Amino acid sequence: MGSFTFNIPHMDKIVHFIFYFVMVVFGFFALRNDFKRRFSLKRIPIWIVLFSIIYGIIIEVLQYTITVDRQGDILDALANSIGAFMGLLLVKSINYRDGSLK
Repeated sequence: MGSFTFNIPHMDKIVHFIFYFVMVVFGFFALRNDFKRRFSLKRIPIWIVLFSIIYGIIIEVLQYTITVDRQGDILDALANSIGAFMGLLLVKSINYRDGSLK
């Protein structure tokens, strides 16, 4: 029997998007109680998104500069960033229903 494989164009970009989307959403809910003493609850998601985007860019730069079997890709960094921003939108829509951040 032959094996069936999926050939979805740009699947790696979809995976990058999902990973960073989940990282922001889970990161917010995991850290909000710890950080609300130091930061405004409204600013916590922004800090998590900034961290996620900077982390994603650093990983891509490191892949480009110090690995021989991996490549840095600006489109991966873009997919990471879009996923992080979409995670921010979900957090805002779930957590701030009163419209204070909208």
